[in-house]
Amino acid sequence: MQDFNPYKDFAQKVLGVIFDDIQLLVTAFTHRSYLNEHKKSVSEHNERLEFLGDAVLELVVTEYLYANFSEPEGILTNWRSSLVRTESIGAAATKFGFEPLLRLSRGEKHGTERARAQILANSYEAVVGALYLDKGYGAAKSFITKSILVTFKEILKSGSWMDPKSHLQEVAQSKEGHTPIYKVLGEEGPDHEKIFTVGVFVHGKLKGTGTGPSKQAGQQKAAEEALTKYESAPTS
Repeated sequence: MQDFNPYKDFAQKVLGVIFDDIQLLVTAFTHRSYLNEHKKSVSEHNERLEFLGDAVLELVVTEYLYANFSEPEGILTNWRSSLVRTESIGAAATKFGFEPLLRLSRGEKHGTERARAQILANSYEAVVGALYLDKGYGAAKSFITKSILVTFKEILKSGSWMDPKSHLQEVAQSKEGHTPIYKVLGEEGPDHEKIFTVGVFVHGKLKGTGTGPSKQAGQQKAAEEALTKYESAPTS
């Protein structure tokens, strides 16, 4: 048991490979903050691997969508965005057990949930980059397929690939037979820094409110809140 290496174990059990250079995988889990606290023993963090992995991830997802669907570019772009966004790849990293392997500073270990989600997403891309360098495109594609592409059916089913306003319109018309209407409820601040509060109404009932530096931004936030309420509402 003295020879147990959690990164080698992860590579074999989760990634399904044996790394020739396991240090590449260790680096993929190394956050910049860890380097600052271990300058004598650690010389590299994962941002370069993240840069590479981001490109590989986008290519694999793009290739999959192009090969399997005939929709126009705009829809394919939205689908791709939903698959590679921070929330999607951060969730995949969590599901596949990335968190215990992260090398973080003491401060980052106690960071916000949002910050941790971003770190996990970045580490996912870095691991893809390490896989690509050590085992090639096929190995990276295999892991992306089983960790990201398998979620696509649910993304299509839920409609989460749409922008919030489009998604809300579909949900509201399906559930209530009415189209959402947006109204500005308030404005604050000087003209060059104005903040708008917008409400979205369905069949005369306020379903959500949102604020932003433009009416459009406020509408998007209001739609997001309304969608959350629809999703949490008990089904009859």
